[in-house]
Amino acid sequence: MSPILMAIILVTVIGLIGAVILVAASIVMYVPVDERVEQITGVLAGANCGACGCAGCADYAKSIVEDGNDINKCVPGGAKCAAAIAQIMGVEAGEMVPMKAVVACSGTCEKTSKRYTFEGISSCQAVKGLYNGDGACQYGCLGYGDCTRACAFDAIHIVDGIAKVDREKCTGCGACAAVCPNHVIEVVPEHKRKPVVLCQNKDKGAQTRKACTAGCIGCMKCAKACPKQAITVENNVAYIDQSLCVGCQLCVKECPVGVIHVPAAM
Repeated sequence: MSPILMAIILVTVIGLIGAVILVAASIVMYVPVDERVEQITGVLAGANCGACGCAGCADYAKSIVEDGNDINKCVPGGAKCAAAIAQIMGVEAGEMVPMKAVVACSGTCEKTSKRYTFEGISSCQAVKGLYNGDGACQYGCLGYGDCTRACAFDAIHIVDGIAKVDREKCTGCGACAAVCPNHVIEVVPEHKRKPVVLCQNKDKGAQTRKACTAGCIGCMKCAKACPKQAITVENNVAYIDQSLCVGCQLCVKECPVGVIHVPAAM
């Protein structure tokens, strides 16, 4: 028998033995997968945004089936997704409150300015690392678009120097908030009347006004006007507790710098 033929036979035999071993291993080590995991993964939004607290959609689906995780945590999928999962799992969907991202900054180009010209990587994280940002207000939106690149739904863009949320497209997944180095983006329950404070400046009023004409000056007029004590002023900036707010909007009328707005009306 020729050496070439011998080599071919040897390789073939080794391949067959390896195939038998792999088949046997797949049978012995087979882990049954609940078909509901694949079904739930199929009805999820597919954004893999992490808003549910899991690593991705497949991980969330598995946690629902195997660990009894709540079925209404897919923020991008909303109530429709929760209803589909409920049908698969044979449970009640329950109530799901729509969430929307809000940019808590009013510092547009005409209301604030830059301290220096940044010539580097167009990234909020990059400019934040250089003297705490290039803006006159060191607490505001940096405007270099890290949030726009993080959004899988094209729901946030840089307009007039700051991030602006397209509320029709926003799913409230929170990806934009997670990457914002100044933490000016928050995700709040969608409401047609409840206002938010669009400022994060923690400096005293006079210093805030020098940095931005639309900054909260901590005057406490909004807190005094609120009939439900839903507003507190901490570190020179107002904060509205959405769970206490009833949407009377008296704070909007009282704010002397016009920094309190109802997102749904913007």
